Parts: sequence; structure tokens; C-alpha cells
Amino acid sequence: MRKSLVLPLMIAIGLLLAGCSKLTQYTVSEQEVNEYLQQHNEFERSLGVPGLVNANMALTQLKSDIGRAESGKVRLMGNALVDISSLLGREKASMTLTLQAQPWYDADQGAIYLKNMKVIDYQIAPEHLQSAFAVFAPYLDNTLKSYFDNRPAYVLDAANNKDEAMAKRLAKGLEVRPGQIVIPFTR
Repeated sequence: MRKSLVLPLMIAIGLLLAGCSKLTQYTVSEQEVNEYLQQHNEFERSLGVPGLVNANMALTQLKSDIGRAESGKVRLMGNALVDISSLLGREKASMTLTLQAQPWYDADQGAIYLKNMKVIDYQIAPEHLQSAFAVFAPYLDNTLKSYFDNRPAYVLDAANNKDEAMAKRLAKGLEVRPGQIVIPFTR
């Protein structure tokens, strides 16, 4: 009789513990971050030295990689269309970028920011522009850092559902786990 109660009791305890995690944390998946970035990304900037060399850039198709490549960090991969003009003429290019940042939670806004964003890799086509674009790399780093320091990568919206409303009200920071950002309700 005792042995027959052990398995159902273990299953009940497991289900109870699984249900309790919703009461202690809220999880934001890579997919949710990707959808938010697709809807709210408006990165279009002009970089360079006016009159000498300039690059107009629009960042598109951002995709997140949360906590997988480096523990505690978020990577973004995306494409950019670049229109470069200089004293030598004008040329269009396309880029693939890999960016990395430290996620940070702003409790007042209920928003996740990607702080200290930096470019960790880029490829540009046509390839002959690769070395020429190196001139823009420091400007691009500073511009992306400023943009993502001031633009959230995800905002909790109490109107979406009860769990998100509770997370916005009770959140105490965040943790980065592979594939997700966890917002705990206790420290």
C-alpha cells in the first residue's frame, strides 16, 4: 500500500513545484525578444565625417541569442543596408553584424535594456569595402551603444496577461539563462 502511494505523491509534488515557478518568476524567451525587436527596431543612422566620408545605415532583421554564446550576455545578429559616400563617390553595401550586450532590467519602466552594446563581428559585401568600413567601426560601436542603452529590447506590458502584469509589479532584476531572460520576483 505504501509503495503505491509514493509515485502519485512524487508526481503531485513535482506538479506543485512546477506551478510555483510562475509565482516566483517570469520568463522572456528569445522568440519574444525577437518579436519585440522586429516590431520596435528603428535603427537608422548616419556615421562618419560629414563632407569627407559618410555612411547611412539601417539595421534590420535582428535576432537574439540569449546566454548561449557567453554566459550572462545577449547577442544580436542582424543585417544592415549601408550607403557609403565619400570624395571618391558613392557605393551601396550590405552587412551582417553580430552584437553583444549585458541585459539590464529597469523596474520603473518594466523594461529590459541591452547595455554596453558592442560590435563583435561584421561582414560587408562587396568585400572590397571590408577594410574601408573599419574607419566607421568606432562610430558604429558608439552609436549602437547609445541606441540600445536608451531603447528597450523588451517591455513588460500589463495588458498582455496576468503573469506579465505581476512581473512588472514584483520584478527584482533579471537572470540570463540559455535561451531566456528570467525575471525573479524575489532577490
